[in-house]
Amino acid sequence: MRAITDNIEMQMDRRGITPHRIEGYTLGQWVLMDYGDVIVHVFDEEKRRYYDLERLWIDAPRVGVEEEVQDNMGGKD
Repeated sequence: MRAITDNIEMQMDRRGITPHRIEGYTLGQWVLMDYGDVIVHVFDEEKRRYYDLERLWIDAPRVGVEEEVQDNMGGKD
């Protein structure tokens, strides 16, 4: 989880984007990264099943971001 979080932070930092706040990093079960308009949640499997955030958003429209992210990141990083 820390490797994933560190990679996200590094990729964002390379683009001059710094988080407003990062919580939960030291516990390593659920990390919340607040980038303002975007909130990143990184869960371990147990916490992901327990909180089941997908269920809360099941009726929300799906928005594909893979292509836009790839374009903004200059290809696959």
